[in-house]
Order: sequence, then C-alpha cells, then structure tokens
Amino acid sequence: MANEAKTTSEYLLEVEHLKQYFPVRQGFHTVMLKAVDDVSFAIRPGETLGLVGESGCGKTTVGRSLLRLYQPTAGRITFDGKVLLDTGEQYDENGRPVLDASGKPVKGPAIEPDMFPFRRQMQMVFQDPYSSLNPRMTVEDIIGEPLDVHKLYSSKAERRDKILELMELVGLNAEHAMRYAHEFSGGQRQRIGIARALAVNPKFIVCDEAVSALDVSIQAQVVNMFEELQDKLGVAYLFIAHDLLVVHHISDRIAVMYLGKVVEIADADELNGSPIHPYTLSLLSAVPIPDPETARHSKRIVLEGDVPSPLNMPSGCPFRTRCRYATEQCAAEMPPLSDRGDGHMVACWNK
Repeated sequence: MANEAKTTSEYLLEVEHLKQYFPVRQGFHTVMLKAVDDVSFAIRPGETLGLVGESGCGKTTVGRSLLRLYQPTAGRITFDGKVLLDTGEQYDENGRPVLDASGKPVKGPAIEPDMFPFRRQMQMVFQDPYSSLNPRMTVEDIIGEPLDVHKLYSSKAERRDKILELMELVGLNAEHAMRYAHEFSGGQRQRIGIARALAVNPKFIVCDEAVSALDVSIQAQVVNMFEELQDKLGVAYLFIAHDLLVVHHISDRIAVMYLGKVVEIADADELNGSPIHPYTLSLLSAVPIPDPETARHSKRIVLEGDVPSPLNMPSGCPFRTRCRYATEQCAAEMPPLSDRGDGHMVACWNK
C-alpha cells in the first residue's frame, strides 16, 4: 500500500505499517515486546475481514490499536477517508523505511486527531461477555450508555424506544431491559454487548473473539446474527478468532498472523482451498474434518519446536525457526507481502 493519503478510496479502513510495542522490564533493562510489527491491510464498506492465528500472535492488539484503545507505536490508520493516526514514518515503494544519511528513519509530521467524533462510527464487541458488562447496570442502561454519551435522543421516551428496538434487533425481549447482566446466559450477554456496539449505528465493528467463550450451538446463533445484521445495516467487521471454520463461514477475506506479522491474506475460499504460506498450511491441516473417510486420508502438518518469545524475536522471518523451507535468506530479511494473483498476498521467500 502506498503511504500517501488517497482522496478517494474503495476502502473504509486502511491500515499501513501498524506497530504496537510494549516496554517490558527485564532486571535493570527495558526491552520492547513487539506485539504487532508492521501490519498492513484494508477493509471495504460492508466487508468482513477475518483475522486468525494462534494465541498470543497479536490479533487482539491489532483490534484495540485500530480503535486507539492502545496508542500505536507507529503506523498510519485511515478511516472513511480521514486520517485517524499517522506517526510520520516514511516508506519506499517496497515497504521499507526511508533512512537519512545517518541511517535513521525519516519522519514527517505526526497526525493524531481527537477520537471522540470517530467513536460513533467504530465500535468493538469484546471477547468476554462476563467481564465486558457492568454488573451494577441494568441492560437498559448498558445499551443506553452510548446513546447518553453521544446525545442521540431528545427525550426519555425516544431513548427507551431506541433501546427496545436494539434489543429486538439482537433477539432480546423487552422484559429483559430491567435485569442485570448476571441474570443472563453467555450467549444473551454477548447479544447485550452487540446491541451496545450497534447503539450508535457504526460503520465498522471489531469483533474480538466474540464467539469463543460461547457454547458451539450458541456460537452458530451469534455468527448468523452477525451476518443478518451486516445484510441489514451494511456494517463492516474485523472478525478476530482462532476457529478457522467459523472465520471461513463469516469472512469475505482472511488474514493470517504469526508473531505480530501478517503472513498471508486472501479471499476466504481461496485461502482455504489454495493456501500458500507454510504456517497457513499447518493451521488448516489441524481443522477437524467431519467426513471420516476424508479425515483418514488427510495428513496433519505438525510444526517442530516452540513459538519464539516476542521479547527475543529471530532475525528475518519470525516463522523460519519452525519452517521446513527456511534458508539463509529467511534469516537475513523478512519477506514482504507479495501478490500471487487475484489479491492473494503471501510473505514467504520460498513458496
């Protein structure tokens, strides 16, 4: 992606060279934990981008950094044609940092606008429906809080009507309005969280493991509800999950993360049918196959070794320590995401 702003774009959200580092004390020294390291992707209006990878790879950090719940270390985020963040780093056409004569990165002016006007358009559904709802507030007040903050009603009667309409939209009854969160099941609590996110009529929602804490039967109901809401409201999703079957079902495109980096992005059917990156191949080989005959002839790709610590990352490609195709070039330099046709982007030197 180009580093310059586009006056017109087919994308609702554009993320370029996003980095999120956290300082960690080790004895007398402070080292940087690279939770997200140079991630770029884009999402069209009304599209769902699935973000998958094993636990600790940086998926949730990406979602929180997009909404500036974490202050990103570096990168550029553009939403609906407006710059949400630009820390000023400059990159060449190959995605490499531009350096000055002394070898230091060249930086332009930083842009960090107030996020409050964007909060109505960008919302989040959190992973844990048990801890993301205030136990001292009724359902009516939980869903109505965004309406209060953004002053989206002119009377108490209008506020009440909007809350009941949102509850009906996500499959809750009006009689639930005066109850507290602890009186509901996990699936119902997640519906309350979704209604709260929809209260301000957003264009974009980060769904952070929104179904992982739910029973399988409830997962299906919530995923189907997400799809119905998208058809009805035209909202775009960043759907973060580790269940590849769920992600394939709901996503238009899928991005695969490993140790803070995106290693492959493709159309959902293309990624599942023709994966290229060795890590994606391993992930897909672990997906259970319901047909016993097919499962008997499928071969699981088991990765050797352990995931490296993000506090002590290997040089070059972070996956090279577990990759059967690794070469000296993999140790020397991180491969850029390159287009293998039809928007299938892969970061690998040897595949």
